[in-house]
Amino acid sequence: MDLGLRDRVYVVTGGSRGLGLATAQALAADGARVVLSARDAAAVAAAVAGLGAGNAAGLAADLADPAAAGQLVAAARATFGRLDGALISVGGPPGGTVMSTSDDAWRAAFESVFLGAVRLARTLGSELGEGGSIAFVLSTSVRSPIDSLALSNGLRPGLAGVAKSLADELGPRGIRVNGLLPGRIATGRVRELDARRGAPEEVRAEHSEGIPLRRYGTPEEFGRVAAFVLSPAASYLSGAMIPVEGGALRAL
Repeated sequence: MDLGLRDRVYVVTGGSRGLGLATAQALAADGARVVLSARDAAAVAAAVAGLGAGNAAGLAADLADPAAAGQLVAAARATFGRLDGALISVGGPPGGTVMSTSDDAWRAAFESVFLGAVRLARTLGSELGEGGSIAFVLSTSVRSPIDSLALSNGLRPGLAGVAKSLADELGPRGIRVNGLLPGRIATGRVRELDARRGAPEEVRAEHSEGIPLRRYGTPEEFGRVAAFVLSPAASYLSGAMIPVEGGALRAL
């Protein structure tokens, strides 16, 4: 299946590892070019090198910085001469319960996870033309709270509402907006969360029992879904929240 990605250009935040990098790899494999961003400049450079200079460019940026959104758009246009969309992935906020999470932690997470993503989406909404596509990397916490991830449980559903509203606002201009809801995908972030609960392999086996497919997903499996959602092949898909979780969610 031709996704229609050849020569299209996408910004991928959180693109130096995990779900962001896997999406960038899937996009590049189908002929797109990507601008990767993350806070760690060395990690961004390594990811760009892995994709090849002709396929990727990189920028060290923190979405909590109000200047980052404009810098990413400018980098795409300066390097590749166009911009067709973005995967907005900001990583997971720290774990903890509502009762144990301080005001300062809520404010910091709001700035990076919520406001930074909204700011970039708003900037993209002003820059993209017909056929543009934005995808937010959210979480299954949009539909069902996850134990000891209070910040994610509080902020991700709000971002889902923003994505849905933005799909309404940008749809008349031919710009699509969707959300992706990853579950237990075998990334470094999930390994860290598992390790907090005990022996990681035992925790993984326990969680896998609650997934109908009886295993964690791979970043590559997520990346292929994300690349399709961003691509012209998904041209009538907008305002959707798409679980990538092996059937683990019990909500319809």
